[in-house]
Amino acid sequence: MICYVQVRYDIKLQYPVRIKTPNAKTAKYIISQLGGPDGELAASLRYMNQRYSMKLDKVKGVLTDISTEELAHVEIISAIVYQLTQGLTPEQIKEAGFDTYFVDHTLGVYPQSAAGAPFTAAYFQSKGDPITDLTEDLAAEQKARTTYDNILRLCDDPDVRDPIKFLRQREIVHFQRFGEALRAVQEDLDTKNFYCCNPSYDCGCGRAANRMRKMR
Repeated sequence: MICYVQVRYDIKLQYPVRIKTPNAKTAKYIISQLGGPDGELAASLRYMNQRYSMKLDKVKGVLTDISTEELAHVEIISAIVYQLTQGLTPEQIKEAGFDTYFVDHTLGVYPQSAAGAPFTAAYFQSKGDPITDLTEDLAAEQKARTTYDNILRLCDDPDVRDPIKFLRQREIVHFQRFGEALRAVQEDLDTKNFYCCNPSYDCGCGRAANRMRKMR
């Protein structure tokens, strides 16, 4: 007996993007949140790679969840850039200063910064140390939030501002979740006296830990 399962696939953004007025000037700086140093693509790859060396399962879960959501944000930014550049005439493209991008990519969506630098993996780090990685993640979320602040200062189109404000809010939520994850890691490492010594290379770690406990 053969059973057939009907699968429904809905192409739906995490937040709707419906831009009525194309504007290549706006696209020029919005694109930085796709392929720029503090953009969504770098964020997703950062967290996705860091998760493998994270020891605590609940923190690994946070990194997995947020890295997946950042991919959804890549979709939103890409949709914004795409809709802002559709239907433009060559004259409008030149007037907006979008002609250098057009020569290389026509109106395809390509990850680069607002300054025109292509995306590079050098934008993020995966160190394998939980405190180091989570501290970077906290800073990354704040840098992304600041970039969205800058975009909102420059953009007055409500069709663009609404999804950008949504993305900015998600950066704040991610910052809070990474803060919780860092506290969980610190509490776990503190029980192993991580802050007074590192047992992986400090032979006197046990004696130092005892001294630290007596001083408390």
